[in-house]
Amino acid sequence: MKFRLSYRTRILFYFSVIIAIFTVGIILFEQKQIRYERTQSLENMLDGNADFINRYIEGQNIVFPVGTQQLDELTTYFSDNMRLTIVDKSGAVMYDNLLDENTMANHITRPEIQRAHDSGRGSNIRMSESNHIRYLYYAKNYNDEYFIRVALPYDLQVRPFLNSGNSFMYFIILFFIVSVLMMFYFANKFSQSIKELKEFAVNLKNEKPEKTAFEFPDDEVGEVSAEIVENYNLLKENRKKLALEREKLLQHFQYSEEGIAIFSEDRKKIYTNSHFLQLLNIIVDEHILDDESLFSDPNFEEIVAFLDSRDRTENMFSTRIEKSGKQFNVRVIIFEDNNFEIYISDITKAEKRRLLKQEMTNNIAHELRTPVTSIRGYLETILNLDDEDVARQKLFIDRAYVQTIRLSELIQDISMLTKIEEAADRFVREAVNMKSLLEELESDLSEKFLKKDITFVVDVPDNLIIYGSRTLLYSIFRNLTENSISYAGESIQIKLRCYMETDDAVYFEFHDTGVGVEEKHLVRIFERFYRVNEGRTRDTGGSGLGLSIVKNAVLFHKGNIVAKNRPEGGLMFLITFPKNKL
Repeated sequence: MKFRLSYRTRILFYFSVIIAIFTVGIILFEQKQIRYERTQSLENMLDGNADFINRYIEGQNIVFPVGTQQLDELTTYFSDNMRLTIVDKSGAVMYDNLLDENTMANHITRPEIQRAHDSGRGSNIRMSESNHIRYLYYAKNYNDEYFIRVALPYDLQVRPFLNSGNSFMYFIILFFIVSVLMMFYFANKFSQSIKELKEFAVNLKNEKPEKTAFEFPDDEVGEVSAEIVENYNLLKENRKKLALEREKLLQHFQYSEEGIAIFSEDRKKIYTNSHFLQLLNIIVDEHILDDESLFSDPNFEEIVAFLDSRDRTENMFSTRIEKSGKQFNVRVIIFEDNNFEIYISDITKAEKRRLLKQEMTNNIAHELRTPVTSIRGYLETILNLDDEDVARQKLFIDRAYVQTIRLSELIQDISMLTKIEEAADRFVREAVNMKSLLEELESDLSEKFLKKDITFVVDVPDNLIIYGSRTLLYSIFRNLTENSISYAGESIQIKLRCYMETDDAVYFEFHDTGVGVEEKHLVRIFERFYRVNEGRTRDTGGSGLGLSIVKNAVLFHKGNIVAKNRPEGGLMFLITFPKNKL
């Protein structure tokens, strides 16, 4: 057990210490006074010596370093231990009676020299850096031309404490005054803890703002009081942190797109976010307003069975529920206190994306299989031909080459489609002049137009600008044009015109005068790998991705595209692009 003095004993101890401190203070004060008076006396003496030396230098017209011998003769009349140093205005030592001035450092930074420079005279008590003797230095500035510094070894001995006259009486009176004040101070400290704790308790009871800092005395009551306040502050801080974390969690629940609900062990609702009841009403057969009704709904039988299980080895269970054409993932997590959380997420879109990717993978594999199989067959045939049968070798090499072109175009289309969907930020957006772009398209496809006797007509204003990706805009109209070249027939007209322009959008019409497409195919014409006629595609070598690229490229520009048959015959596409900068 820690030993502790009583309050009374400590009071006596405190007063004893105070008396001792004041006694030492009186002695130190007297010593300081004597040291100050004697130091002042010495400085006055050194000031007279400096003036005398200056008059001697001026009277003898001493010029340094020639006149140092005359100064040596002068110093013989002074005290043996007095040191004389002449320093020029830059701090260089011109003369020193005890040391070789040529070996001495610059003195401009010496405290006494700096004070003399600033106020005409200055003194300092310190250890000499030249001969390591403690001196009382006194320096004086003469006409801002040089400094005369005189010094004596500082070996003053303070006289014993004798009768100090009135000063001593003043300190005795001060001692008793301070003693009385200290007695009241410590008495007040004893009651301070009780007073502070009472004020603290009253403020808490009345719900008033409590003080943030307390000063308790270092005694039993003070320590207990400090511990109480500290524990309360820690509890208050922890409650604030807990409330902050709870608020973060609730915000996370509220902004989450999934339905989240927390229930007690007896299945009473503790918390639910807004999405939970919405998703719950999609799953259950009847419209409900009570979240706890899910425990009696047949769709949640597996969840209820898991909660009722007594021999479960895991605290988490997940299942899928299909309802109203949607798929939901339902997960329950049981906490250590047997409260539990139910989590409902709509995975319909995610599942569709998964199936779409799976279908895409299967279609790509199927599309790649055809040209690869053809190339392999042609190469095997060539290997089995006689070396003299050059004509047939060339025939099959040409066919294999055609299949490699088809394979290359397929890979290029797949790459373009993937880039639009997953790396759209890699397309540079800029102001695109549509007239220039379509003229470039006409030039690139001129041979194909000539081969099939196709007339290509562009009716677009010269200054029409669309803000977007030039690469994708070119791809849109090239794919539409190549689609018409491949499937619309020969001796047709392909026309592209801007039929309307507003402040917000630009409207294009693209049509051909070919055979058109059956109505049943129009709704699926933009699907990947969808073909109106498999045999026709095989002959023309299309990848089945052209119009899908067109659709995604238009959506990239926040636009819209619709396909329809023309009454006069042929297929028509209506395209809308926003006019504002993207």
